[in-house]
Amino acid sequence: MRETIDLRGPGGTAARIALDGAEPVSWKVGDREYLWTGDPEHWNRHAPWLFPVVGASANGAVRVDGQPYPMAQHGFARDLPFTVVARADDAVTLRLADGPETRRHYPFAFRLDVETRVRAACLDFAVTVANPGAEPLPYALGFHPAFPWPFAGGARSTGDYAVVFERAERATVPEVGAGGLLLRNERPVPLQGDTLPLDPAIFTEALVFRNAASRAMRFAGPDGRAIRMEVEDFPHLAVWTKPTAPFLSLECWTGHADWADFSGDLAERDSQRLLPPGMEARHAVRLTLET
Repeated sequence: MRETIDLRGPGGTAARIALDGAEPVSWKVGDREYLWTGDPEHWNRHAPWLFPVVGASANGAVRVDGQPYPMAQHGFARDLPFTVVARADDAVTLRLADGPETRRHYPFAFRLDVETRVRAACLDFAVTVANPGAEPLPYALGFHPAFPWPFAGGARSTGDYAVVFERAERATVPEVGAGGLLLRNERPVPLQGDTLPLDPAIFTEALVFRNAASRAMRFAGPDGRAIRMEVEDFPHLAVWTKPTAPFLSLECWTGHADWADFSGDLAERDSQRLLPPGMEARHAVRLTLET
């Protein structure tokens, strides 16, 4: 059974955070749960953090100075135990640092701190990536929360729910090829300016909005409630589910899967960040229940 930490904030808001992966496994406002249950029949996760890559890597590996290192989809942070750095009734900071296990996949020194804080109808995350090493740190970071669909009445049919972006976005997304790698050609999606009417049939694969204009998006239901995700320093957004699964995932990424034709080193991967020695990078996400 996973070890977890319970957080309580104002307004009847509460959260539960697993030490494995620093993953939120519950977010309640009042008595209602707004995170996906993690039912393994559909998807056995809730809201994983993705590091040091986002998405699939060509041939299941990353290359550093020409040497391949095995790398699972979305990296390894979501499956490893974090340690407690600081804790309060309404907040906790958890840390993952490099060690023998991570260096089998990623030969770099790093620290990844995830601070989770409960506010009224909100769940705030502040993430710090630190490079204590002597060479640049190539990294990508992502957040992959899923929410019940439906959560506000109605059904999963077209028209009852929509994702509403902060700004109008391009109505095309990259196709996803074998093994989750991105293809250079794009396909249309039924985006109407800033609004994507939700229909399970459009999710043959994740909808990846690279270099999005928006820094927020809302999963809006028919009764006026919406789950809003607001991000800081995450240029790519994604929306995903499985056609028969009763959840929807809103995702934010600094990087994305390899292109299917990529064969270079990790530091050359498209949108991978390079963090100089001794430096830190900060990213933030806020989830808000709007009523």
